[in-house]
Amino acid sequence: MSEEQVTEELVSSEMGMKEYWNEAYLIEKKNFSDYGDVGEIWFGEDSGLRIVRWLCSSALVKKDDRIIDLGCGNGMLLVEMAREGFINLTGVDYSQNAIDLAESIMKKQNVTIGYEVCNFLSLDGSAMSREYAIVLDKGTYDAVSLHPHDSKGKREKYILNVWKLLKPQGLFVITSCNWTEKELISHFGAQFCLFDVIPSPTFKFGDKTGNLFTSLVLLKK
Repeated sequence: MSEEQVTEELVSSEMGMKEYWNEAYLIEKKNFSDYGDVGEIWFGEDSGLRIVRWLCSSALVKKDDRIIDLGCGNGMLLVEMAREGFINLTGVDYSQNAIDLAESIMKKQNVTIGYEVCNFLSLDGSAMSREYAIVLDKGTYDAVSLHPHDSKGKREKYILNVWKLLKPQGLFVITSCNWTEKELISHFGAQFCLFDVIPSPTFKFGDKTGNLFTSLVLLKK
């Protein structure tokens, strides 16, 4: 893809459907129960560590800031943050199986994180009634973008709801493997401005160099 090209929509996938994730996390729940395996860590463990390192090094971020992870899955990003001393953490996911797994891992890791089943697109649940200093997303916007029905409308709703959740000058940290930096800035630019880019691994194919995924810090306007 050239620098001038911007993808309008992604090809739909079962990975955009709640049923897919319910089944995936049901399997991971059993694997954790049987073998202690926490399951897949999206974009690799290093991607989460890069985010945590950035948060720990930023003068704008405090350890008692209210932070929420949208589509938290197994909750391992929040576990890493809790290990670093963050004390006001919430994870939400629309899959009950994901939340069950995350809570089991939390107890095993002996950390404290608040979890809640929540459909973020409809802002249901008590977690959605609070205001946050930082909103995290590692792959959830990707999943929303893959929904087979009105993915553009769902993306727009997602962006608006992130904006609603954040306090003034709040930070949105998003990691995506489907959208480039330019595309994410295009999508979120009406409500957010680019604050920083968290470095991610690169690859080279022929004479072209790219990133395995994109990780941005956006500031609420």
